[in-house]
Amino acid sequence: MTELRPETRTVRLPQPPLNGSRPIAVPLYQTSGFAFDDPAVFAAGMNSPEAFVYGRLSNPTVRALEEAVAGLEGGVAAVATGSGMGAINSVLLGLLRPGDHVIAQKAIYGGTAAMLNDLTARFGVEVSYVPEDDPAALRAAVRPATKLVYLETIANPVTQVADLPGMCAAAREAGLLSVVDNTFASPVLCRPIEHGADVVVHSTTKYLSGHSDVLGGIAVFADDGLYRKVWKFATSLGATADPFAAWLTLRGMQTLALRMERHCANTRELALRLDAHPAVAAVHWPGLPSHPSHALAAKLLPDFGGVFSFDLAGGRPAGERFMSSIRLALLAPSLGGVETLVLHPATTSHKSLTAQELARHGIGEGTVRVAVGIEHVEDLWADFAQAIEASQG
Repeated sequence: MTELRPETRTVRLPQPPLNGSRPIAVPLYQTSGFAFDDPAVFAAGMNSPEAFVYGRLSNPTVRALEEAVAGLEGGVAAVATGSGMGAINSVLLGLLRPGDHVIAQKAIYGGTAAMLNDLTARFGVEVSYVPEDDPAALRAAVRPATKLVYLETIANPVTQVADLPGMCAAAREAGLLSVVDNTFASPVLCRPIEHGADVVVHSTTKYLSGHSDVLGGIAVFADDGLYRKVWKFATSLGATADPFAAWLTLRGMQTLALRMERHCANTRELALRLDAHPAVAAVHWPGLPSHPSHALAAKLLPDFGGVFSFDLAGGRPAGERFMSSIRLALLAPSLGGVETLVLHPATTSHKSLTAQELARHGIGEGTVRVAVGIEHVEDLWADFAQAIEASQG
């Protein structure tokens, strides 16, 4: 399977053989545990991620998801969790100790930023923020206590693109681990391990499952020893995934490549039209030549993703009127489902951040984030056009 392209690998998921045959769809093992005939085998399995003993430790359906995503990302193994933040927390808490130092990119998901702030307050884990595309700034920020670098392939919500080859190389030169959140890109658009990342995290709630009916996360590892260290911590923490959520995610993954193609195409059309609209002050999408990450994104990605944000002329009042006037798109959190969702980051996804932190992320008071679905683009545009007109009073 390693020689197959992602579009094929998402359809042909790993399957366990059953007496010379195998199921076409991955079975759902909805069980909390497994029984044994041999006490020695039972005892040995309690400390092994390979064995199926207790659902918190491992499950065949969850294992199928872990193997599928690890294969897509080019990793050796993965740990599936109950949410995207479960994956992020399992990695950060499993690898960091009090007094450690983290280097993170400036533009970062609000939940991750809040978690890093909490690690600072509770455990004295210091965090330095650098631009996502500046390996020299990363090198300058390294201290004796630095342990890892945290990046996002495409940042939330103004879609800066990280210089993964440069940043991961700088991290490796300094003996640091690099962790990359690849949620916005998905393995169809980017595979950070190919660019030097040690750990890749996803909220599988988003593009991997793709239908707004699952909560889940996953961490993929380039190194088996690192995987086993985080697996041990994650299972002790109780962050591991539920088999039904894993089964739904596997089901959704089989159309991932098709969905990403439509997400990207719809986003391109909306971003171009909004960029030309006189009532729009700025559009943040790396597919636009005006975006500061455009040149880097064109080298790193085959397409530019299904999420963008824009600033309306008139600031926050205009943004609030737009949100009140939108009809087809839904006011909702998350992204990556088949439906188009809009939100106001300053009061939702990034509400825990101060005004200074919002500015550091490039988020304005009137910024609107759009997670574009797979509806007909002309229907979406009609909805956006009327809401923009209403936003201008």
